[in-house]
Amino acid sequence: MAKSPLRERKVPKRDGEVLGFVHSTESFGAVDGPGIRFVAFMQGCNMRCQFCHNPDTWKKNVGTEMTSSELLEKALPFRQFWGEKGGVTLSGGEILLQIEFAIEFFTKCKKLGINTCLDTCGQPFTRRQPWFDKFQRLMDVTDILLVDIKHINSDEHRKLTGYRNENILDLCQYLSDIDKPVWIRHVLIPERTDFDNYLTELGAYIKTLKNVKKVEVLPYHTMGVHKYHEMGIKYKLEGIEPPTSERVANAEKLLHVEDYKGYLA
Repeated sequence: MAKSPLRERKVPKRDGEVLGFVHSTESFGAVDGPGIRFVAFMQGCNMRCQFCHNPDTWKKNVGTEMTSSELLEKALPFRQFWGEKGGVTLSGGEILLQIEFAIEFFTKCKKLGINTCLDTCGQPFTRRQPWFDKFQRLMDVTDILLVDIKHINSDEHRKLTGYRNENILDLCQYLSDIDKPVWIRHVLIPERTDFDNYLTELGAYIKTLKNVKKVEVLPYHTMGVHKYHEMGIKYKLEGIEPPTSERVANAEKLLHVEDYKGYLA
């Protein structure tokens, strides 16, 4: 039986343009896609990842209100530094919660020949309409995606983030089917994701995808813990230290990081 369509939500606008809720921006991002990039971190996320270092991005419909034209004006002064590989990245929070804004912004960027990158955990992904049609339109103006796979096991994924991962893996499959370039990222966390059996399973899964240009192991860190204390939120990984360099190297081996060099082309 076909799924019923999703109810359309009201999209805030100003002067005919979709309003985005921006948490912050970075002018010279070097780890958010190829090259040097202007990065907009958008507000709002459904997941409650235990290791999230930006809990201040969780709340929706808050932050700095900007139209796509205003954000583009903020980015363009730095274009001279982007070179051939750089460009703009929309990150989060979770950017797919503001998919209409992303479509407008990336459409304007592509008209100017600017490389576009989407950084997502994939949690909002669905093939139900009208959302899926919007996502397809977004892919038409997206050059590359950074996709976080938090955990390969769906039950463990739910414990870690509050959500299962089936639709996230469906996103990865769809991106593979349309041959859209992706970088896969995985946060290595002692006592949560740093288990050889799960890493081996994740490595085997990534091998089934035909569009992966890079795989990154991101060592868990505690740099955002102070935000939890300031916001009065219990930090669920209290006492867990970052992984050792040996465990990071082990994860990189099990995820076959060295096999993915497409990002160097």
